[in-house]
Amino acid sequence: MNKSTKKIVMTGMFSALAYALTCLGNLIPIKVAGFLDYDPKDIIIVIAGFIVGPIPTIIISTITALLELITISTTGPIGFLMNIISSCAFALPASVIYHKKRTFSGAVIGLCTGVVSMAVTMVLWNYLITPLYMGIDRSVVAGMLATVFLPFNLIKGALNASLAMLLYKPVVKAMRGARLLDSSEGKKGNVKVLLIVVCVLLVSACVLGLLVMGGII
Repeated sequence: MNKSTKKIVMTGMFSALAYALTCLGNLIPIKVAGFLDYDPKDIIIVIAGFIVGPIPTIIISTITALLELITISTTGPIGFLMNIISSCAFALPASVIYHKKRTFSGAVIGLCTGVVSMAVTMVLWNYLITPLYMGIDRSVVAGMLATVFLPFNLIKGALNASLAMLLYKPVVKAMRGARLLDSSEGKKGNVKVLLIVVCVLLVSACVLGLLVMGGII
């Protein structure tokens, strides 16, 4: 199987996995403020970005959002658009940075950048779109940006980034076993350092989110 064929196969596989994870998350919904849903699909999408690159990341984000739109979505075209923007804002910067610096530190920097990018991007887009979607005054949404949208997206991003870090090696190992990757992929990194980074990501985002929600910062 040549490289192009492998990339197409992996893009389809990751799209299916991301959609399956979305369906699983839909069975056990976690809602904030009554309408913000935690969606774990970005875990798979960012892992895919590390493995197959930035352009397939956009394709996987779009395919997953489209499958969700035509099957289980209750938010229609607006939700479809917001899903693509959110996933790309998180996974695309992480993928670009990692593919320029294919090391453990590159992955960490990429994921941290992705968390910040997604949080800031979704604050802007929620300010623009939520009044149209929810039928509420924009001033109400503006009051929720720092207390609801920002902490929610920081915590969501940090959780997805941390789980992606933990799952990356097992996914790469499985793909090497299926001969979709060569044996050199995914061998760098230290497990103890990995766990420390995961814990720091989670704790930092959770603390920052709680501080924002509490009006301390």
